[in-house]
Amino acid sequence: MTGEREVVAAALIRDGRLLLAQRTRPPELAGLWELPGGKVEPGETPAAAVRRELREELGVEVTAGERIGADVPLHDGLVLRAYRAELVDGTPQALEHAALRWVDARELGEIALVDNDRGWVPELVALLGA
Repeated sequence: MTGEREVVAAALIRDGRLLLAQRTRPPELAGLWELPGGKVEPGETPAAAVRRELREELGVEVTAGERIGADVPLHDGLVLRAYRAELVDGTPQALEHAALRWVDARELGEIALVDNDRGWVPELVALLGA
């Protein structure tokens, strides 16, 4: 795992719905939907990164839970990992995205997700059905 930099994605689920954020950049991804998140900073744990990124991107406080699905290799030696997140305080706001949307399992299968997040759909659907 040495040299590997992690990018976290948060699966924030409330009342059987998953929060997705609509990208504004880069141009080739603008308009697509994703799990919110971002890069883990040096010396930061993945759980701390989930908390910080959702505070910065959505203005909410969350706790980070278990990993979801498989690793997604990214460019430049980065690896994307998804984590379950629980809302502790606040109402999510699109501070760095075009829009936010709560989707159920059916909608998740139909929405235009970024390619990197598509592989987690079966696990996310299972969580939404749980």
